[in-house]
Amino acid sequence: MDFKNEFSLLLKARYPYLYISTFEEDRLEYTIRNCVKLQKNSSIYTWDFVEGYTNNPNDKGFAKRNPLQALELVEKLTVETSAVFILKDFNKFMGDIGVSRKLRNLSRVLKIQPKMIIILASDVTIPNELRDIMTVIEFQLPTSEEIKTELERLFKSLNQSLDDALFDTIVKSCQGLSLERIRRALSRILANYKVIDERSILLILKEKRQIISQTEILEYCSSDESISDIGGLQNLKTWLNNRSQSFSQKAINYGLPSPRGLLLIGIQGTGKSLTAKAISHDWKLPLLRLDFGRLFGGVVGESESRVRQMIQIVEAVSPCILWVDEIDKVFGQMESKGDSGTSNRVLGTFITWLSEKNSQVFIVATANNFKALPLELIRKGRFDEIFFVGLPSKDERQKIFKVHLSKFRPESFENYDLNLLSELTNNFSGAEIRQSIIEGMHFAFTEDREFTTNDICLGIDQTIPLAQIDKEQIQEMQEWALSGRVRLASSI
Repeated sequence: MDFKNEFSLLLKARYPYLYISTFEEDRLEYTIRNCVKLQKNSSIYTWDFVEGYTNNPNDKGFAKRNPLQALELVEKLTVETSAVFILKDFNKFMGDIGVSRKLRNLSRVLKIQPKMIIILASDVTIPNELRDIMTVIEFQLPTSEEIKTELERLFKSLNQSLDDALFDTIVKSCQGLSLERIRRALSRILANYKVIDERSILLILKEKRQIISQTEILEYCSSDESISDIGGLQNLKTWLNNRSQSFSQKAINYGLPSPRGLLLIGIQGTGKSLTAKAISHDWKLPLLRLDFGRLFGGVVGESESRVRQMIQIVEAVSPCILWVDEIDKVFGQMESKGDSGTSNRVLGTFITWLSEKNSQVFIVATANNFKALPLELIRKGRFDEIFFVGLPSKDERQKIFKVHLSKFRPESFENYDLNLLSELTNNFSGAEIRQSIIEGMHFAFTEDREFTTNDICLGIDQTIPLAQIDKEQIQEMQEWALSGRVRLASSI
């Protein structure tokens, strides 16, 4: 249910308190006014700490710098008066005993009078004693239809028109931004180019990267790697290739559900993170990297607010790829966290979203330690598939050498003995193979000559693979993967 329908329903049901979290005060207030106007002839009173009630016809500025007095206006109005009170940033004062007690007392009044109080805040922080009387609803970022309406209004004022394909591309580029951000970006485009055209998309994406980075939760990543740059992993590549067009309009018209995502479990350095970047590049979808550690804030309620903000942003940016790197570390640290259940609530919210989301967000989660992952995460429904990415076979190592050498020496990579190099790198990961090539290049560079197969062999001798350092754990992971509990990314 979208915000307008949900708000109208709660207004009709005469809910006493609504708590709405948003940074778009103007857009929210405009939406509320339209909903109230359509449903019944109610007065709307808006209060903030600095200016008090700005639209009180009897006493403008009433309750300035006095949150307790702001609540008293509810009782001053006649019983029959239908009214909606919008109290901005009022969550800052709800921890005060006087304000908290007044809110609870007023709940009895609001049950029998046609009045509603709306707490408008940038995040959700509700004291325990008030949670039972507050109803929290989300105010989503602008939908594509709202963005279209805003752009059409702008183009009409500029007396400019765009072809449908470019217009749809610009609308898609604006998804995930607030209307204020969109207006700001378009103003910058007009100041720079005097017109809105293909060049506008880059500036809009730059604005999107900035707003995403400001959240300090998500990172907007760019990648030049493609799936063909990954050596081996044929089963995984085939699976991804079959879903490469799943977010297209053709797939939607066919009735094909959007893929939910995949979980990559395996040994470090085997290409799990590279796969996430390659999917974004080949599917031509934006890649957002989630640092799970940043979801946990020091202020009570901040962690829950951050996970809701993260979900809101990725769904607004969709279709997109959400890359959750080393998710096992988060679950592994949960037992040591003395945070009164915050970690469990945050992770519970995330896991529930994984199974219930309908947006076109493809999750790529990576993990090194399968033992740290709870059963509720790896059961069917959270991800479409779980792949184990193990150490490459001899044929895969040969392909990995070819991929890296063709990048380092695109004109002469065929001169290297790939068969010999793949034989010498048994139990090497893809990352360790690349490092052995770089090590060999250093040998040749110091002697001011071109590096050869022998130099790479020396680099291999100097590299100690992880499988040799932690032989027992690597062997245990390989045996677990071969037990049939997970799908193998490589062909046997």
